[in-house]
Amino acid sequence: MSISSREMRALEINSEYHGVSRLQLMENAGRIIADEIIARFKPSKTRVAVFCGLGGNGGDGFVAARHLITHGFRVEVVLAGKPNDITHNDAKTNWNAIEALTDHLIVHEIYDSSLVPEVEADVAVDALLGIGLKGAPRSPISQLIAKVNAMKAFRLAVDVPSGINSDTGEASGEAVKADLTVTFHKLKPGLEKAKKNTGEVIVAPIGLPEQFEHFAGPGDVQMVAKPRSPSAHKGDFGRLLVIGGSEVFSGAPALVASAAFRVGVDLVHIAAPVKTAYAISSMSPDFIAIKLDGDYLNPRNAATLVPYLEKSTAVAIGPGLGLHKDTKEFVREMVKLAEARNIPMLLDADGLKAFAEFKQKAKSPSVLTPHSGEYTILTGRELADDLKHRADDVQKTAERLNAVILLKGHTDIISDGKRVKFNFTGNPGMTVGGTGDVLSGIVAAFLAQGADAFEAAVAGAFINGAAGDFVASEKGFHMVATDLLEWIPKVMDDPMSHLKVRKRG
Repeated sequence: MSISSREMRALEINSEYHGVSRLQLMENAGRIIADEIIARFKPSKTRVAVFCGLGGNGGDGFVAARHLITHGFRVEVVLAGKPNDITHNDAKTNWNAIEALTDHLIVHEIYDSSLVPEVEADVAVDALLGIGLKGAPRSPISQLIAKVNAMKAFRLAVDVPSGINSDTGEASGEAVKADLTVTFHKLKPGLEKAKKNTGEVIVAPIGLPEQFEHFAGPGDVQMVAKPRSPSAHKGDFGRLLVIGGSEVFSGAPALVASAAFRVGVDLVHIAAPVKTAYAISSMSPDFIAIKLDGDYLNPRNAATLVPYLEKSTAVAIGPGLGLHKDTKEFVREMVKLAEARNIPMLLDADGLKAFAEFKQKAKSPSVLTPHSGEYTILTGRELADDLKHRADDVQKTAERLNAVILLKGHTDIISDGKRVKFNFTGNPGMTVGGTGDVLSGIVAAFLAQGADAFEAAVAGAFINGAAGDFVASEKGFHMVATDLLEWIPKVMDDPMSHLKVRKRG
């Protein structure tokens, strides 16, 4: 199995959240590189040149250099820039250790392509770029890659040969031609397509438990968070249509909309029966309410919503909807209309219960967010108490429906039929009504912003639970759903901050 660059970055962040720091991972990676050289060459007869970038890959190189020095190798470090340019915290820590050893090695700082040194070595370690490269390497990296290739040395690439896109295997410019590539944790998909550059490939474990791949964390939030460009326009960050509400329930769709706004969606329209829509409009000037004829939603309302649906980038159906016979038919029609336009869709609460009566394989990206009782309605069977068996059941249902299932509970289970993740944020105070609507708003917002449905559900579960944990740390379990809203942007901006609350808990 392989792992993409973005998945690997998320996993490393999640690893730190779950107790294995990125500094530990860097130490392990660098030691593995050093061990490969130690196993193949004699220290007294071997000169090693370690070419280091300014990021995490360069940090791996610093660690390798330190270990090689302690084993008696003659080491030179070629840094692609100035030490003050190292912004990666863990790499900076390991650079500081290298600086303390300057009596035992030679350091070249290369911040101009004309300064490339005449380094001679028996082993050249490529720790310049690593995974995640987009486009051609820039100066002085490109000149250093050329230097590595020109050397009459055994070339060892750290994680991926610099210049190679680790996901596609493509080289947009100069790329290292390695004799050996040591990649970490799992194979990167591009390595199989760039064999002329990789040489022998070794996949080495660096202390990342495989179980961590199934645990939600801050890395999942960073995967879906959409950066804002100064040139952004209204609508660039999603247009969400929320369909719900009834004579009894007007707050549920308002909570969905409020949560979506806190995630960063630009526009939210709330479609509800006319009296309910007026009530929703009075709650906040932020809400745009579409007033639909009738005391409850019915199939005739569907045609009215088509123009809004066509302008939306996602739709959430169900909060406070009610279960009138005509409303269930309306849900069926709206699902059909959304799927015909390939619009991502979230179904929750009464929308999910209505869907259960005509359930079919989803034809557009879809997320279903049941609690255990709604899951029983959806599938016709009760869930086992054992977490593994519950996860297996959810995975099979997700595969059968071609949808993402986010099963809400003490431990949330998220699956798209292939992948499975568990989310451990949240607390018993969140049994209060409305927290599920907040969750729906968060997930639907990510869908509206173009996120993969599974990734949106995982990130949404983490954020919602973490927001609830922060509220609990302030108020105990005496919370209401609106308390969560203010914490959504704070969790998104600094998801690792939840560690403080988790440790207190």
